[in-house]
Amino acid sequence: MAEKTLNPFEIVQSQIKEACDALGETQEVYEMLKQPKSCMEVAIPVRMDNGELKIFEGFRSLHSDAVGPGKGGIRYHQNVSRDEVKALSAWMTFKCSVAGIPYGGGKGGIIVDPREMSKGEIERMSRKFVELIYPVIGEKVDIPAPDVNTTPEIMGWMVDEFCKLEGEQRIGVFTGKPLAIGGSLARFEATGYGVALMMKEAFRVKNIDMKGATVSVQGFGNVGRFAALYAQEMGAKVIAVSDVSCALVNEDGIDIAALYEYVNIPENKNMIKGFEGAREYDRDSIYDMKVDLFAPCALENSITSETVKRLDAKIVVEGANGPTTPEADKVLQEREILLVPDILSNGGGVMVSYFEWVQNLQGYYWSFEEVQEKQEVKMVNAFNDIYKLMEERNVTMRVAAFMMAIKRVADAMRCKGWVK
Repeated sequence: MAEKTLNPFEIVQSQIKEACDALGETQEVYEMLKQPKSCMEVAIPVRMDNGELKIFEGFRSLHSDAVGPGKGGIRYHQNVSRDEVKALSAWMTFKCSVAGIPYGGGKGGIIVDPREMSKGEIERMSRKFVELIYPVIGEKVDIPAPDVNTTPEIMGWMVDEFCKLEGEQRIGVFTGKPLAIGGSLARFEATGYGVALMMKEAFRVKNIDMKGATVSVQGFGNVGRFAALYAQEMGAKVIAVSDVSCALVNEDGIDIAALYEYVNIPENKNMIKGFEGAREYDRDSIYDMKVDLFAPCALENSITSETVKRLDAKIVVEGANGPTTPEADKVLQEREILLVPDILSNGGGVMVSYFEWVQNLQGYYWSFEEVQEKQEVKMVNAFNDIYKLMEERNVTMRVAAFMMAIKRVADAMRCKGWVK
C-alpha cells in the first residue's frame, strides 16, 4: 500500500510541525513557515532543432527571506512538480539556517527530460527560463544554483542572460558557475565532501572506526560520486553503489576512483553498468547490503516503510533531499539507527555556494584547500551542536536540526515584527 505522505511538501510540513511542537513555538510561526512566501510558475517557449515550438513548465519558489536572500538550485527533471519545488525551497531555508548561513530558502525546476534534448535546445530553454523568472531573482533577492541535471555550464548561460537583462555584471546572482566566470574552487565537490564529513562524525559518535567501516551509496551522480570517493579516502570501505542502471557490489571495496573515471567515459553515458571491478545486481539490491552506513544520494522518497525493512545498517546519512519518508523515519528511530538528516548532511553545496557568493561580492578568491577547510569547520560545528541538542531534548537528529533551524528563523521573524 502506498504511503499517505509521499508528497514531499506534506512531508516537510509535518517536519516543521513536529519541530515547532518540540520547541513550543506559536501557531503563527508554524503558519508563516508551512507555505513558501511566493511560488512563480512560468510557461517556457522553446524552438526545438526541428523547428517545432515546445512549451515547458517551470517554477521558482522562495520559501523565506527572513534571515537573508533566497538560495537554492534549479533542477531539470521529468518528475519536477510545484509541490516538490515548494518542499525543496523550505528544506533550503532550514539547511541554510542549520549551517549558520545568512540565507533563506529558494528552489526552482523545469519539467523536462534533458536527455531527450540537444545542447542547443537546453541552452535556449535555460536562457528563456531566466528571462521569465528575472523579476524574482537577484544577488540580494534569490540566488539560484545547479541541482539535478543542471551544470556549471548551464549556470554560465544563465548568469550571462541575467547580466544582459540587468545591463551590468551581476555574477553573484548564480552560484555553481565555471571557474572562469566567478565560480569557486571546491564547489563541484562540496555536497559529496560534506556527506563524507558527516559520515566521519557519525562514525565517531557511534564509536566505529572509519578505517575499514563498510558503506553503501545509493546514487552515483555528483553527490554520490564524491561522497563515496571522499569516504574511501577517509578510510571507509565502499562495498556497494547504485544508480538507475544497476547496483555494483564488491565486499573487498569498490575502487571508487576507477569507477568515477569509468562513468565519465562518453560511451558509458554516466552509468555504472558494465564496470568490471564489481558484480552487477538489480539497482534495488542496494537496500539489501549489510553495512555500517547507508547513504541515500539519489532522489527523494527512497527509504519508505517498505524499503526500510530491508536496510541492515547502523547509520544512515542522507545525501539526497528528502530521501526518507516520515513512516520510515519512525522505523529507523525504533531500530535505534542513527540518521543524519539531509538539512545538515547535504548542506555542503549551499555552504560553498555561499562562499562563492561572498567571493563574487568581494572580488577576491580563495584556494581549494581554504574552501574545504572552512566547509569542514562549519559542518563539524553544526553536527556537534545538533547532536548535543538531540541528546538534551531526547529527540531524533532530524527533529533537533529542525528545532535549531526554526528557532533561528523565528528569531529573525520576531526581530522584523513579522510574528509575535
